[in-house]
Amino acid sequence: MTAKPTVVATGATPPAVQASSYVVADLETGEVLAAKAPHAKLRPASTLKTLTALVLLPRLKKTDQVIGTDGDAQIIGSKVGVSPGLKYTVNLLFEGMFLASGNDAVHALCMHDEGGVDATIQRMNAKAKEIGALDTHVTDPTGLDADGQFSSAYDLALFAQSGLARADFAKYASTKFTNFPMTTKGTYQVANQNKLLFKYDGALGVKTGYTTLARNTFIGAAKRNGHTLVVTMMNAPHGITEDASNLLTWSFQNYDKLSPVGTLVKPADPPKEASGTSDGKPQAAGAIPPARRTAAPELHTVNSLFVSTPVWFWAAPPVLLLGLFLRRPRRRRH
Repeated sequence: MTAKPTVVATGATPPAVQASSYVVADLETGEVLAAKAPHAKLRPASTLKTLTALVLLPRLKKTDQVIGTDGDAQIIGSKVGVSPGLKYTVNLLFEGMFLASGNDAVHALCMHDEGGVDATIQRMNAKAKEIGALDTHVTDPTGLDADGQFSSAYDLALFAQSGLARADFAKYASTKFTNFPMTTKGTYQVANQNKLLFKYDGALGVKTGYTTLARNTFIGAAKRNGHTLVVTMMNAPHGITEDASNLLTWSFQNYDKLSPVGTLVKPADPPKEASGTSDGKPQAAGAIPPARRTAAPELHTVNSLFVSTPVWFWAAPPVLLLGLFLRRPRRRRH
């Protein structure tokens, strides 16, 4: 898409919104219906967890048991309440990540995967590149305001498109309530922070975000009249749900009149999975391969008369001379 600040079709007048950047797109056709600064690189806050989910969902078994740690509980930012020593299923941790935007749940899931947090960050950057989200760079899988971390409204739409194509992602994104275990006994209810699910007809949820520097960020999707639309917004003040609802309603009402102003790129072919490692052991899908060993410098032979001639040829003259010397007649002494 163009880098111009506002991207709308001629004659189209979308409702005014307070976000610095937004995109409205059809998730099925990939057509972008309206946008404002779609490629502005901004802080994503917890909407980045959609990319985290894209990486972790195909790698982790939902029924696995994960024991909470001090590292989970001590993480900064929003938490769902992962407690050291308590057991959680991977499924419940995903619910805690989507509904309550729990950074503690994200940390627990990353640490349950091979390579921990650092490997997850590498996979997230690789996944972003694979699906064409070239405005995105990840340094913290929770979405916190880490140095060098940014994304764009356009890329958030790509995350939603890839995510909602997965049944498990779509289920987590649209779940309204779940129950988390208490440290003593019983459970407590956790509600989805995406208010679109409770207020908008046809809402599919997805993800909200907020930090002091990012302000409000948002990914919301809804299905009406056979169309599935997504709206992504970044750097917005409070009231983002209302602005998102207005954009979605306007897009649904004027869908047949709107001319696309851009297209969501199609994902590149993912790299083929290696069938095994150099030691013959199978490698997990998406695993970060071990660092390659530096090969020893190759020795090149010089194609010259000296090196191509048999060794015996060069050794022969001295031998012959020695033989002649020994056979030479000696003078008789008088």
